[in-house]
Amino acid sequence: MNFAQAIRSGFSNYVNFSGRAARSEYWYWALFVSIVGVVAFLIDLAIFNHRHSPLDNAWRLVTFLPGLALTVRRLHDTDRTGWWLPVIGVVVLLLALTLAVMGISMLPEIVVLIGFLVPIYWFCQPGTSGANSYGPDPLDTVGRVSPPPEA
Repeated sequence: MNFAQAIRSGFSNYVNFSGRAARSEYWYWALFVSIVGVVAFLIDLAIFNHRHSPLDNAWRLVTFLPGLALTVRRLHDTDRTGWWLPVIGVVVLLLALTLAVMGISMLPEIVVLIGFLVPIYWFCQPGTSGANSYGPDPLDTVGRVSPPPEA
């Protein structure tokens, strides 16, 4: 999947939490959202001088749901359920808060960092080849985008 296809797919499947998303689709989307986010932040900085950031906030709002759906579909591609996102989030949050209450410095930040590294590792792995429990392989054997399944 190329850059333009990934962006188109991200916006056209913005509430589709079923199926699978190829690794290239996820990372091209992440690159696109990051680049536009930096540009929006710089425009906000030039216009509002750190008091407000309406463009950046609007961009985050527009891309939150498509990004969440794409993240779940990417987990599906690695044959993992999308419920891993809140599970990891709750575990990391509870562990970090517990360590912070205990007064252990820097360890809560390290726990949060490790909590981000696990999904990133998963997202860097190739998806399962062939169909899995979440649907057909989004890429065929030579890396081209497969046609969408018949409804």
